[in-house]
Formats: sequence, C-alpha cells, structure tokens
Amino acid sequence: MPTLPEPLTELEQRVLAAVDATGAPYEVIEIDPDHADTAVFCEEYGYPPETSGNCILVASRTEQPVLAACVALATTKLDVNKRVRKLLGVRKLSFAPAELTRDATGMEIGGVTPFGLPATQPHHDAPLPLYVDARIGALERVIVGGGSRRLKLSVAPAALTAIGGELVEDLALPL
Repeated sequence: MPTLPEPLTELEQRVLAAVDATGAPYEVIEIDPDHADTAVFCEEYGYPPETSGNCILVASRTEQPVLAACVALATTKLDVNKRVRKLLGVRKLSFAPAELTRDATGMEIGGVTPFGLPATQPHHDAPLPLYVDARIGALERVIVGGGSRRLKLSVAPAALTAIGGELVEDLALPL
C-alpha cells in the first residue's frame, strides 16, 4: 500500500481498502482541498485533463430518485439526457445535487470516487450502478477522487471494472 496521509478518516480508509482489494496498481495523491475540483487540480498539480476523471452521481427527478455513479474524463461531458438516462430507464435525469451526493455516498463534490460507494441506492433495494466511459478503459491510468477533497487516486482502469464498473461507449461526449 502507498504512503498515506495521517490520520485517515473512516471514509478514506474504506475507499483505500476498496481500491486495494482490486489488486490493481494505484497511487494516492494528497492535495490541498481547495484544489480538489478537477480543472483546478490539473492546473495546480500539472496533471493532464485527458487522464483525469470525474465521478459524478446522477439522479432521476422522482420522489425517490434512482441513482447511478458515472466516471467520465475531464475532457468530456457526461451525456446525462440521452445515454445515461436510457441506461437507467428513467424519464428525466440530472446531476445529483451536492446534498444528495453527500447523503448517498458520504462524499463531497470534488472528492467523489467510484471506490467505496454504497452497494445499494438509498430508498431502493437496487444496486447503485457504476458506469465508466469506455475511453477510460484505453488509458494506462486515470485519476479519480479519493473519497475526500484532500485525496486523489491514480488507478489502472482495471480497478474500475474490478469493482463492478461497466465500460459504456459514448457515456460522455467530447467537449
């Protein structure tokens, strides 16, 4: 396991245990929480946006929202209204608000990661799907959130499929 900042929160421990359990190579990058948003992170720390991903929670616009976690590169825009909506089989879908993201995952925007997500959706017995843009599968490594705004993870894409992520063609559109 890589050198880690101390002390780790319970959430950070859960996230790192989940990525470690995949057996895929990874690196933990400790950052200033004020630089957690992807564009700022890339600029501040010199990482290319082409290898930096965003894990975004989406939610149907229903009283008990249907959720999914999606990972797309920073150089793309998640196709929420067509591709993701069809995958979930819902009429209306949007980015989950920060409060719903926090309630459902325990994570803050800028630190959301596909690792350590809850197994099921709040208010549903259904699993929380994880969709990964297929472009990510072609990379050697992708950088995603680390569960908090102070950590990023550089992981092999195999780690995302090892936790149940489904590679989806055209999940996101080029900017």
